[in-house]
Amino acid sequence: MLPLRRPDLFKGGLLKPCRGILLFGPPGTGKTMLAKAIANEAQASFINVSMSTITSKWFGEDEKNVRALFTLAAKVSPTIIFVDEVDSMLGQRNRAGEHEAMRKIKNEFMTHWDGLLSRSDQRILVLAATNRPFDLDEAIIRRFERRIMVGLPSMESRELIMRRLLSKEKVDERLNFKELATMTEGYSGSDLKNLCTTAAYRPVRELIQKERKKELEKLKREKGETPSDLPKKKEETITLRPLSMTDLKEAKNQVAASFASEGVCMSELRQWNELYGEGGSRKKEQLTYFL
Repeated sequence: MLPLRRPDLFKGGLLKPCRGILLFGPPGTGKTMLAKAIANEAQASFINVSMSTITSKWFGEDEKNVRALFTLAAKVSPTIIFVDEVDSMLGQRNRAGEHEAMRKIKNEFMTHWDGLLSRSDQRILVLAATNRPFDLDEAIIRRFERRIMVGLPSMESRELIMRRLLSKEKVDERLNFKELATMTEGYSGSDLKNLCTTAAYRPVRELIQKERKKELEKLKREKGETPSDLPKKKEETITLRPLSMTDLKEAKNQVAASFASEGVCMSELRQWNELYGEGGSRKKEQLTYFL
């Protein structure tokens, strides 16, 4: 964000602004929300790009749309061009059955991003998010100077997330957030939100069941009374009981983790992070015949 906010410090030499950042990791970890927060913090224009905004049925219009995208970004700079699920648009060019038009879109995008048509003084940052970084083209990976893995939240992070989600709700004083964080091992931020939403429905269902029970009892009493003998209705204030630990434990039985923390996809993400991500060891596994 420093080159976007202080361009006077990045005018020459090795201090050149970063042109590309890749956020990769499991789904539901807040990569898209993190991109919005970066744009807000940097006070930059935010352009969300998808396949529908670039592709056209007319031949040659796709490349013109890519050029118009970077022209607009240069006019309203500093600009962040955000590409969500970037593997679907800038994937490997040697895919079987890929149309020639898609290859032209990728070439045009790379030319304007970091090529002969790009200028070093332009404050344009391409920010992308994906769950499958291993499907990206090698030339695209090279242009992402920073590749940051957004993994599943730790125990401390899960506790902070749940405190944030339940901050505006009426909760029981005996609610143990540390125990909840321990129970939700392997849950993403999106899973924790679904868990809290499911738990918040339980007091509502209990209140509706009580109201239906009261209405049935009232109808039974009113069967033998005339309309003049009926008491006038009083306005009742609806009050929901606080969320308890039992609500969240019951909700956990309904909401499971949407991503296997020890599955094949997670191991592929960790391996890709070791090879290309920030903080990786860059060690490749050697093929051997000895066990």
